[in-house]
Amino acid sequence: MVLILIPIFNDWPAVARLLVELDRVLDDAGRDGRVLLVDDGSSDPPVAELAPPAPARLREIEILQLRRNVGHQRAIAIGLSHAEAAISCEAVVVMDGDGEDRPEEVPRLIDELENSGGRCIVFAERLRRSEGPLFVTMYALYRWLHVLLTGERVRFGNFSAIPALLLGRLVAMSDLWNHYAAAVIKSRIPYATIVTTRGIRYSGTTKMNYVALVTHGLSAMSVFGDWIGVRLLAATLGAAVVVFAAIVASLGISWSAGTWPPWMPYVLGFLVLLLSQVLAVSLAFVFIILSGRDSSAFIPLRDYVYFVARVQRVYPRSHEAVPLHR
Repeated sequence: MVLILIPIFNDWPAVARLLVELDRVLDDAGRDGRVLLVDDGSSDPPVAELAPPAPARLREIEILQLRRNVGHQRAIAIGLSHAEAAISCEAVVVMDGDGEDRPEEVPRLIDELENSGGRCIVFAERLRRSEGPLFVTMYALYRWLHVLLTGERVRFGNFSAIPALLLGRLVAMSDLWNHYAAAVIKSRIPYATIVTTRGIRYSGTTKMNYVALVTHGLSAMSVFGDWIGVRLLAATLGAAVVVFAAIVASLGISWSAGTWPPWMPYVLGFLVLLLSQVLAVSLAFVFIILSGRDSSAFIPLRDYVYFVARVQRVYPRSHEAVPLHR
């Protein structure tokens, strides 16, 4: 059975339609599924008829209610940790609940997962975005900056299929708490991609504005903090070598000319000041990298329970909300 993990923040009408479409798609593919909706501190209550009237392939639908809003990426981390700790399944499909992750792609992700023998995570890669030109431009700038600072290209988002054998390895990574896809890349867990088409949002408006985009980008790059620190350290040390060479060249020119130009003290003073600042920045990067590696880590599998209030079964019908206690 496949577990479909969907983080939700107030998108209940869209999710209700998505569940109907998922049940239809899974029925066409001859697969059984189970749905875990991670309620990321929604202010709106779930719609009355959240589950399809008579699901053909969705065997169980549950809502994992969080104590507060933690953000999209951390809701995914909590959902994956709960799945590893409490749910038996063959694979986990992570997708958004607004319809932009098309249900029709779910069987394709699972098929590719099985073709790999369950040895890699399969991501849905979109060739183009559907937002406005300004948003697309900012996203392209973020991708360029990400490659420059980390050396890794941004090729996919959260829509993916995770084999059960790799789930335990993933939820033990503290980086998962900040960004799911970036954590997979940094962990060196094998992954593959399939090309997909972005769907049309079922209802409501997107929560991804410019502030959210910047926050999302910074969260992704924070996973590679030590990589970025090493690259910046190399860049500053290279700059220090160039400045030191400029100082030596300036002294050599003055010595060979046998004169001391009146502007030379200012040039040397500026270069010495620049060299000291570059070396200070390099030293700061060293301490930041070392302190980051020495700090205590948040382990999603161990600590996720602090954010979970209860689990509520939507289908089969149940009026009980089961609280989770550590």
